[in-house]
Amino acid sequence: MGAEDSGEEYLFKIVVIGDSAVGKSNLLSRYASDEFDLNTKATVGVEFQTVCVEINGKEVKAQIWDTAGQERFRAVTSAYYRGAVGALIVYDISRRTTFESVSRWLEELNTHCDTAVARILVGNKCDLEDIRDVSVEEGKSVAESEGLFFIETSALDSTNVKVAFEIAIKEIYNNISRKLLNSDSYKAELSVNRVTLAKDGSDSSGYRLGLSCCSS
Repeated sequence: MGAEDSGEEYLFKIVVIGDSAVGKSNLLSRYASDEFDLNTKATVGVEFQTVCVEINGKEVKAQIWDTAGQERFRAVTSAYYRGAVGALIVYDISRRTTFESVSRWLEELNTHCDTAVARILVGNKCDLEDIRDVSVEEGKSVAESEGLFFIETSALDSTNVKVAFEIAIKEIYNNISRKLLNSDSYKAELSVNRVTLAKDGSDSSGYRLGLSCCSS
């Protein structure tokens, strides 16, 4: 994703996926604007919000897409995976069927996105402990077997919502940084600058490559 004229250095697209009524829209609204709506209606197609955060002194703009979970909208939303570099796969801890759908959502994600996409499994509605239908251990087990980050959240009382999104954003940043560090162009530029710095008598370890954009 490219940088915008407004000055942010990174623009990341993140998709929030999962069955209908697992709380995707409220997770996003809680994170983006600290709001929660008990009467939230099902998302039709795709909606998105943009949040700016700072990581290691870099301004990061996260464009977070809330996708419809209903089967009849699946063909419409599949196109919106394009360009995504992060994904939250959400299920409702009080509805086992939504947890059983995780494998299907992961399959769809893998079909439409690069394998390097930062992925986090989110067990939402942990405030409903009295009617829990999926244990924490089950969530962790699936996450470990699929190589995912895992966290339980509550959009209702804000538990871990900010943490969940920040894990995804930071992992995307780290993924992009690793790609840049391993790229031939970065290594070539670093080598040239090390030579220049050495001639100037400076410490080459202090060199930083200035980045104005990133690509997925």
